Amino acid sequence: MGAGHAHKLYRHGHSPVHELPPHCKIAATFAFVVVVVSTPREAVWAFAGYAVLITAVAAAARIPAGFMLRRMLIEVPFVLFAVLMPFVSQGERVEVLGMSLSVSGLWGAWNVLAKGTLGVAASVLLASTTELRALLLGLQRLKLPPLLVQIASFMIRYGDVITDELRRMSIARRSRGFEARGVRHWGVLAKTAGALFIRSYERGERVYLAMVSRGYAGSMPVIDDVAATPTEWARASALPLTASAVLAVCLMG
Repeated sequence: MGAGHAHKLYRHGHSPVHELPPHCKIAATFAFVVVVVSTPREAVWAFAGYAVLITAVAAAARIPAGFMLRRMLIEVPFVLFAVLMPFVSQGERVEVLGMSLSVSGLWGAWNVLAKGTLGVAASVLLASTTELRALLLGLQRLKLPPLLVQIASFMIRYGDVITDELRRMSIARRSRGFEARGVRHWGVLAKTAGALFIRSYERGERVYLAMVSRGYAGSMPVIDDVAATPTEWARASALPLTASAVLAVCLMG
């Protein structure tokens, strides 16, 4: 995990959020998501408060709104599922714009949209301000099982390797005049997938042998291990603690 690894989700910057140790940000994000998920769906104002907090952190990190919104498009399938819930759920019905909708379905859709959107926004904000290598080191610092950290590390790296290999194979096909235009070309695409699998497997085997020859015995060396100060922990905990205060105020009100 010593080598750097840039990713499209990360946005380089020098904000106070970028400078926090990765394990502090991971713990703060996890705690914030736990607060959001634990919030009753009827506490509408609490979700509005959480959105304001996420917006404030994004502003402090100097992450543009457009950058955040584009990365949050991964939530679209869940949004579509939530939109369908009022139509297919059973129970008491209510008329909205001439449509008969389920009351429980409306609350369920709101619950999915509110909590899902806030969770995705918090995750995107974490990824935008923390390099992948730092995230892995942060997970290791938080005592996640080392084997899981290694699997995540190799998965990320080989995901990019396989994507790049597939891109080169696609360029080679196009340079020879090949264009997939119908079912009769599926055989070529299937052979490409098979060749990609074999190449990836062989490359992984070579990398493993190279690691063993250099002394790999089941654990990766940690080149830089950053410890967090109490001040940094306090700064990172500001988000989940404030979210907890918002929840407490809404529940008491």
